[in-house]
Amino acid sequence: MSRLLLGLVLVVVGGCSRFDPAASRGAPDVDALRYVALGDSYTIGTSVAPADRWPNLLVDRLGSGAPSLRLVDNLAVNGFTSADVIERELPHLDELRPEFVSLLVGVNDVVQGVSPATFEANAADLLDALLARVPADRIVVVSTPDYTVTPEGASFGDPAIQSAGIVRNNVILAALADARGIAFVDVYDLSLRAADDPSLTADDGLHPSGAQYVLWVERVAPVVAALLGRPDATAD
Repeated sequence: MSRLLLGLVLVVVGGCSRFDPAASRGAPDVDALRYVALGDSYTIGTSVAPADRWPNLLVDRLGSGAPSLRLVDNLAVNGFTSADVIERELPHLDELRPEFVSLLVGVNDVVQGVSPATFEANAADLLDALLARVPADRIVVVSTPDYTVTPEGASFGDPAIQSAGIVRNNVILAALADARGIAFVDVYDLSLRAADDPSLTADDGLHPSGAQYVLWVERVAPVVAALLGRPDATAD
């Protein structure tokens, strides 16, 4: 049941979980930083078109100013926990040679009952592994949204308990990122708007819609622009 929270794993591993180069609009900028996205269904964008995934929207929002980002792979997979990211996504980084990385993980640890201590240890290992490959100012960590406010949210555990777990894991991840000088962007409050605005939930009744991801990027893009030394996050 828990793996269904973020999509059908067996389907996405062989299908939409990998980055589709055609989803990036415009000609690739060979001078842009190589960007790799890590995480779960919230990064692979379950139930939205590839162009509406938040990493794609982020690249579009930043535009072609120098430096910019080029999304070379989205390694995120539906249903992945922090341990899954370590075991299945991190090994690809050496071949992909990222120059910028994003990480969003934690909801499946909540759904699958991973203890806070184990999540904290895994998240610390993840961030340290990223720091071994790129500087702290080339990493952005994004918080987990609250799926419990969606129409299907109550199908995956007691909403109050699960929501508290999401908040807890966000606090853990934010503290770990701060201790390492890594930017953490909190979009949790934005996800709560889906309780009153159906347009912010995808057709599956569970995941964020493209419209919600636009709201995320309005908050993420200025942080990334500052990390890149950009004056703003608007396209040229």
